[in-house]
Amino acid sequence: MKRPADTLPDRLLDVKEAAAMLGLKKSTLYQWAYEKRIATVKLSGPRGPLRFRLTTLMELIAKSERPAIRPPRSVDGQ
Repeated sequence: MKRPADTLPDRLLDVKEAAAMLGLKKSTLYQWAYEKRIATVKLSGPRGPLRFRLTTLMELIAKSERPAIRPPRSVDGQ
């Protein structure tokens, strides 16, 4: 079964875009990158701009998803 990340073209996101996608502060994402908790792409060497692959972020979201404890209620409230 294909996941959404398998069908999307891979692209690089800057820190602002990646943080918004994950619902994090930019400082948190910089900290995660520093701690190597998330894979990064450093353009132009170690002091270059920091980027994140879209597929990496989609995989992080997919791995972090937790199932609901209760089934959703029906629309009519029954």
